[in-house]
Amino acid sequence: MAKTVMVADDEERLLELVVATLEGDERYRVLQASDGEQALAIARQEHPDLVFLDVMMPKLNGYEVCRALKEDPTTAHARVVMLTALGQEKDRRLAREAGADDYFTKPFSPMALLMKVDQILFHRQDER
Repeated sequence: MAKTVMVADDEERLLELVVATLEGDERYRVLQASDGEQALAIARQEHPDLVFLDVMMPKLNGYEVCRALKEDPTTAHARVVMLTALGQEKDRRLAREAGADDYFTKPFSPMALLMKVDQILFHRQDER
């Protein structure tokens, strides 16, 4: 059964890159959102296994979406990775405080993204 990965980012080119990287792999079903409210609605309906959240999004930022996902029993199981150009220790701390499981900085290569997804979904599965 395919794992569901959602990416939420207001940069259309980044969404296209993530979708192009993952959708050719039958192990993944890819969902996308362009703002925080849409991300939260899709996650609550689709129950993704992994969510990549941009920090700076319209309507709700990534930290707000992460908190909401982790507080909701129907989405709390999802692994959340903050996907952002903000790479300072302060930003990483804020992500941890919001409940994020990991942090991935932009820019990134498609191979690095695929390795991160594989690591989270297949090598750490028994830690839940």
